[in-house]
Amino acid sequence: MKRVLFIDRDGTLVEEPNDYQIDSIEKVRFLPGVFTSLARIYKETNVELVMVTNQDGLGTDSFPENTFWPAQHFILDTLKGEQIEFSEICIDKSFPHENAPTRKPGLGMLQKYLTPEYDLKNSWVIGDRLTDMELALNLGAKGIFISKNAQLGIEEAKNETPAINQVISLRSTDWHEIADFLCRQRAPVSVHRQTVETTISVTLGLDGKGAYQHHTGLGFFDHMLDQLAKHSGIDLTVQVSGDLHIDEHHTIEDTAIALGTAFKKALGDKRGIERYGFFILPMDDALAQVAIDFGGRPWLVWNATFSREKVGDFPTEMVYHFFKSFSDAAACNINILMSGENEHHKIEALFKSFAKAIKMAVKRDPDNLGLPTTKGML
Repeated sequence: MKRVLFIDRDGTLVEEPNDYQIDSIEKVRFLPGVFTSLARIYKETNVELVMVTNQDGLGTDSFPENTFWPAQHFILDTLKGEQIEFSEICIDKSFPHENAPTRKPGLGMLQKYLTPEYDLKNSWVIGDRLTDMELALNLGAKGIFISKNAQLGIEEAKNETPAINQVISLRSTDWHEIADFLCRQRAPVSVHRQTVETTISVTLGLDGKGAYQHHTGLGFFDHMLDQLAKHSGIDLTVQVSGDLHIDEHHTIEDTAIALGTAFKKALGDKRGIERYGFFILPMDDALAQVAIDFGGRPWLVWNATFSREKVGDFPTEMVYHFFKSFSDAAACNINILMSGENEHHKIEALFKSFAKAIKMAVKRDPDNLGLPTTKGML
């Protein structure tokens, strides 16, 4: 699915004049930092850029088109010279009182984006007016509120509704800050795996807040996946329909394969990540140590034993098999050392330590987006 950056023009890319009309090239003043920042966003985030702008009365006597287009072409050509290109330019020419469906925050110009081809939930609207944030709300996207001066932001903020406030993820007048924010956002990924034994859907967001929703048919397994999401800070949804009438093996193994595949997909070429993570975690009598390397090669070192056959509905022999299957699918090294007496505590400490190690390993350094290797690829 494609992500989109819907960008306002006046007040966002270029300064908005006092008469609200950029009707000559002489009036074009780009906002500070827009070239380097937008070029970086375009290069690093793999989003489509779409310009969405209201130009009140364009084509009427109050705003003749022959005064608009030279300035518009100058703006686009200048941005293109900085390797910034828009996939579509959406211009509404109506007056506010006409309430045209094509006018922001209406969606009349943006119908093509309301299809499964586009991931609007993880798309963004950048603009300097509340109508831009309302557009984000109507699209089901997120908003970045940028103002040409601080006072405008304060005045418009007085009219914000709770719903609009909810979609605003960042308030900034600094394009460099906007670029840093957007380039840290990695798109969630989805993996669907179906065999004659299991049907599994995994959605993974590396830059989440630890939100989770799991249904594997195994209560203790759901509990462990909850720990993985919560303590790693990733957003994770796992839905499984498996052949539990046979036993638990296929459900646990195939979930680990799908989850590992999702991590491999989400990490991409691994530019900028820490790559390595390690954590020692106590839980009452238990102590779990996990080290992980997302280096592109699967390997599992396992130093753990269990005395009980099951914890709840989860066979303890499948703990090893979960991590082995994850390692193979994610192409990562995992080194595990565990001690303790209570089997519940041991397994839970292990999943929590695994989560903390993952959190360290997948963290990105926005100031260093190179590959964490001397080999040239991972």
